[in-house]
Amino acid sequence: MTSKTAAAAARATVYGYPRQGGARELKKAIEGYWKGRVDADALRATAAELRRTNWRQLAEAGIHEVPTGDFSYYDHVLDTSVMVGAIPGRHRAAVETDALDGYFAMARGTQDVAPLEMTKWFDTNYHYLVPELGPDTVFTADSAKQVAELREALDLGLAARPVLVGPVTYLLLAKPAPGVAADFDPLTLLDRLLPVYAEVLSDLRAAGAEWVQLDEPALVQDRTPAELNAATRAYRDLGALTDRPKLLVASYFDRLGDALPVLAKAPVEGLALDFTEAAAANLDALAAVGGLPGKRLIAGVVNGRNIWVNDLTKSLATLGTLLGLADRVDVAASCSLLHVPLDATAERDIEPQILRWLAFARQKTAEIVTLAKGLAQGTGSITGELAANRAALASRANSPITRDPAVRARVGAVTDADARRSQPYGERAAAQRAHLGLPLLPTTTIGSFPQTAELRVARADLRAGRIDTAGYEERIKAEIQEVISFQEKTGLDVLVHGEAERNDMVQYFAEQLTGYLATQHGWVQSYGTRYVRPPILAGDISRPEPMTVRWTTYAQSLTARPVKGMLTGPVTMLAWSFVRDDQPLGDTARQVALALRDEVNDLETAGTSVIQVDEPALRETLPLRAADRPGYLAWATEAFRLTTAGVRPDTQIHTHMCYAEFGDIVQAIDDLDADVISLEAARSHMQVARELAAHGYPREAGPGVYDIHSPRVPSADEAATLLRKGLEAIPAERLWVNPDCGLKTRGWPETRASLDNLVAAAHAVRAELPTAD
Repeated sequence: MTSKTAAAAARATVYGYPRQGGARELKKAIEGYWKGRVDADALRATAAELRRTNWRQLAEAGIHEVPTGDFSYYDHVLDTSVMVGAIPGRHRAAVETDALDGYFAMARGTQDVAPLEMTKWFDTNYHYLVPELGPDTVFTADSAKQVAELREALDLGLAARPVLVGPVTYLLLAKPAPGVAADFDPLTLLDRLLPVYAEVLSDLRAAGAEWVQLDEPALVQDRTPAELNAATRAYRDLGALTDRPKLLVASYFDRLGDALPVLAKAPVEGLALDFTEAAAANLDALAAVGGLPGKRLIAGVVNGRNIWVNDLTKSLATLGTLLGLADRVDVAASCSLLHVPLDATAERDIEPQILRWLAFARQKTAEIVTLAKGLAQGTGSITGELAANRAALASRANSPITRDPAVRARVGAVTDADARRSQPYGERAAAQRAHLGLPLLPTTTIGSFPQTAELRVARADLRAGRIDTAGYEERIKAEIQEVISFQEKTGLDVLVHGEAERNDMVQYFAEQLTGYLATQHGWVQSYGTRYVRPPILAGDISRPEPMTVRWTTYAQSLTARPVKGMLTGPVTMLAWSFVRDDQPLGDTARQVALALRDEVNDLETAGTSVIQVDEPALRETLPLRAADRPGYLAWATEAFRLTTAGVRPDTQIHTHMCYAEFGDIVQAIDDLDADVISLEAARSHMQVARELAAHGYPREAGPGVYDIHSPRVPSADEAATLLRKGLEAIPAERLWVNPDCGLKTRGWPETRASLDNLVAAAHAVRAELPTAD
């Protein structure tokens, strides 16, 4: 096929779309179902209507082939576990009794049965449910969801492509099931899994699928020869099937590297590659293997993870280079649009000049369609779109919003000494013990307490003008009083003020820092029904005035026990925002760190002796390729130390991380030089405590004993058992007792019961210690 013919064949498509609906209808329906206010039929009807709405919007925008199967009630990896029959033994009875309730039990747990472990989806803030597999796992095909959703789209008269998590990525994401040897490799189950995928593919073909997309993002990570061989075997066997649709293997988030020749040679009909951040590497690698003759290439040239408008001229140049390297070149975003909000036009509070810089899912869809048209029909067919795009890019580049000379001068004056504590940890620890007077196994929480309906109503009333600022602040004071009183009665040793005034741990600070933009409707799924509104980092960052001192000081006035000051760290402020793409991330991190440093110093001056700077995103932002990690970790750990290093030795600095694979960053955790770190550990059965011990981590740590992402209340015995496991790895003088994460999403009844049990467990285990009084 000539380049001209390839261009004429260009089509627009996407890999996935936001699931929640414009008013988060899915969240409301699912949570209504959990509370018994919505029945199963009504939930399914809401879901079906959301799918139809999404597909129609995509088709009307000019998308030629819509995705199916990307919709989920909770998580697409959990959906894959259902599709292949990988149901943990402890959940089989529930699934067999009621498939929907059993599905949610796997995701959230029940009072009697623990859920699946949850962790981050590659380097994003989306969480997936980790498959649990073992040598006795028996896979069975269940394609009902995938077939039904395909038929729904076909019945609307649309060209549709089912999207599945690929078999290699599925196994690489899995972990050994409880009770299975830790060194069990789920990839050894590949030959057992492939026939199940073959059956699903056959079912989809019978239902009318011309193409099926198999997502293999795990192949953009560093992979061993054995893992690459597994990919070779997987697509050799699937490609050899006779009763199957055409296969499109999709990768995203980074360059394919050594996996590209494997997939290029595989007997599949198409590949999808990321040509945004990984553009040059994937282009060069594709040319090096001789292109994809006879195959379809979907070029992800629109960034599916950030919200800035695409540089259409630059993307067209990339697409033009790709012509001739494949039988057909189609246009898409770099990944599923799940990772961006739905529609920028819903934002009424952002200045029109700035709004034109932004592209959410619907705007990205329009960009994809424009690029496909320009590729197929020539740039003359999109002259108006190109002119508007150039004007938007110039407006942003030349805007004074993006540059503050004073901020840049301050960053330029930073020295190595600014990021170092004045004394080593051993001397600090002694000073802190003398100052704080805490017992062995001190108890605390991570920061937030339940955000009640009354709090949300008060916030809405303030926005709507139904109450004034004074009335709102009285409500916040009352909530803080209740939280402090509860913690004192429960017996916690280090208290928190509960964060009643905060809508979100990043947005709250972003709204008080210059350079950030806040959205009203920019919701993005984090996990299940948990949606966040990532702020937009548009310009240079500074702190006009204190952000947390008032409420922390008020809380401390209510108790003689220490109250932690609570801040979100610089890396997390970046990771959970849509960051600017016009300067290195390390430069932006230093700006945020200096703004937070001012807050830390003001908290200390106001009498706060314990200050927690949360960095749950440190691991999730870790580059997927090992070669890229040292540079990232250097600026990320420096930014944390720059935030915290200006305090006195007797001020105790805490940090917190959750729901990530911590073993990959133990040295970086050490390099933070925090006095205390709290980490998620309940679902992973204290794995992180063992990882810290193996590293020789010298400071204090609180591996969580209460999984807050499940509604179940752990018993005191259960928490004590986990705590004893923690003591096997971390000595008592350095071990804290805390939940896995903040309690914002939990209800008060379960929070009270769980924390009572947590404190009881700490007292019981403390009494067992030989050093106990």
